[in-house]
Amino acid sequence: MDAAHIRNFSIIAHIDHGKTTLSDRLLHRTGTIATRDMEAQLLDSMDLERERGITIKAHPVTMLYKAKNGETYELNLIDTPGHVDFSYEVSRSLSACEGALLIIDAAQGVEAQTVANVHLAMKQNLLIIPVINKIDLPHADVPLAKQQLEDILAIPAELAIPASAKEGIGIEEILEAIVERIPAPKPTGAVSLQALGFDSFFDTYKGVVTHVRVFNGELKAGMQVKLLHSGKSVEVKEVGSFNPKPYVRDKLQVGETGYFTANIKSPKEVKMGDTVTDSRNPSGVLPGFKEIHPMVFSGIYPINTADYEHLKTNMGKLQLNDSAFVYQAETSVALGFGFRCGFLGLLHLEIVQERLRREYGMDIIATYPSVIYRVTLTDGTVKEVDNPAFLPETTYIGKLEEPMVKAFVICPNENIGDMMALISEKRGSYDHTETLDARRVMLTSLLPLSEILIDFHDRIKSLTRGYGSMDYEYADYQESDMIKLDMLVNDESVDAFSCIVHRTKAETRGRALALKLKEVIPRQQYQVKIQAAIGGKIIASESVSALRKDVTAKCYGGDVSRKRKLLEKQKEGKKRMKSFGSVNIPQEAFIEVLKS
Repeated sequence: MDAAHIRNFSIIAHIDHGKTTLSDRLLHRTGTIATRDMEAQLLDSMDLERERGITIKAHPVTMLYKAKNGETYELNLIDTPGHVDFSYEVSRSLSACEGALLIIDAAQGVEAQTVANVHLAMKQNLLIIPVINKIDLPHADVPLAKQQLEDILAIPAELAIPASAKEGIGIEEILEAIVERIPAPKPTGAVSLQALGFDSFFDTYKGVVTHVRVFNGELKAGMQVKLLHSGKSVEVKEVGSFNPKPYVRDKLQVGETGYFTANIKSPKEVKMGDTVTDSRNPSGVLPGFKEIHPMVFSGIYPINTADYEHLKTNMGKLQLNDSAFVYQAETSVALGFGFRCGFLGLLHLEIVQERLRREYGMDIIATYPSVIYRVTLTDGTVKEVDNPAFLPETTYIGKLEEPMVKAFVICPNENIGDMMALISEKRGSYDHTETLDARRVMLTSLLPLSEILIDFHDRIKSLTRGYGSMDYEYADYQESDMIKLDMLVNDESVDAFSCIVHRTKAETRGRALALKLKEVIPRQQYQVKIQAAIGGKIIASESVSALRKDVTAKCYGGDVSRKRKLLEKQKEGKKRMKSFGSVNIPQEAFIEVLKS
């Protein structure tokens, strides 16, 4: 189709504001999906997405729409995730579009992630069409949502389209607005083909399938193309689009979105944001996306060590589908061979682990999540540490810095006190407050990334009864009094339980870990000591009592010295046993402790 009749757009919103329901409705209205094939969350193809009601991957789909002016348009939609951990997916999707539908829940108004996504879209110079969704709800407040649109996002309220994706209200107006307002794609004017690879996945039969948006020229089967990042030249085997299942096309022209397959068998050869061009007459590089840096690290190990190679292969396939996920091999005394993996946040970590278990059938165990600390040694050298095992001795450390994040928390007015208490409990420094409307405020604060990893988001939701929301951006490093906490079992350090914590929280953490270990370590023939230590100082201690045989059972009557002699003999035996005995901590114990 000619470029003048093509529209590329994304759907952006805060989590759970109705993006996926609206995309389902657009697919149905344009006739892309027949009524009998309609089902909820049509573009969310993963079980995980359906179970949790969230979008994890961006999904491209091509629709044909006959507008009121009688012309037929090709609409290329990319449905994007809403959670802060997947904002990288959003920025990649936006780079393939000229416009974006911004959805705001009429009952909840503008939330933290709405603001972040609008900034991403404005940075890409996209035309934004605001849609106020869920107007059918009894507690919907459309005038307030329009006011927030102007006050917080500086978007004129008269541009907003009231709609209800669930009831099918306003769908026609949205489609007409897409055709009228979003600009048609223009060729870049380069000498030959220029296409941006914005996503990919691995197919057992076809190899690597790359999602592309064509910016210049045309892409068709049989062409020799070059991937500029890897420098590899390949022959295109097949091109097509999604509706939402893949279908083959003759060619992809300027402005069209789709996929291509070539003889690419290794996931390492395709890089997200790479430019695809003609091998014989190459064009210049398109602006890709910035390299993403993982914020949270965790070790992932196979429960059965024989699965190591299998896990390595599957991680390569998963990384192709999720380029924000990084990994490298590492070993642990307690857990054997495994991988040190980097994630964008805790939900990302949870989703990757779950996908490895479900999609690839892997039995895995993950260590406690940590962040990258910057250590300046006494001789002036700087090293980055993401694993407590590699932290140098205290005597060699000049200063230790931890990563900070700038957090934006939106909450109801009555919860300001609770939020400020939570921020100070998490070692955060409160910056300023902005009043968003009569009911809500936005608190801006600086927090250590390690403190918001585990339960910060959950605590916000429970303190505000679900009305609070949060978004964060990476700030910088800040010097902090962090120390390494070691767990000793029978005076031997267990590296899987070591962690880097703030000095003020070390004792509480050490006690909690010691108590948990006491529950899960099986009893031995002798007493087992469990200790939490900072350097040479023991800060918490527990013990697992010994299994004991009643050696005095055969004594009846007689002098007490007979009993004492037998007990002393038993005591000597236990002492001798303890001196050369070693405690084997079972795999289940590791799993239990790491879960908690």
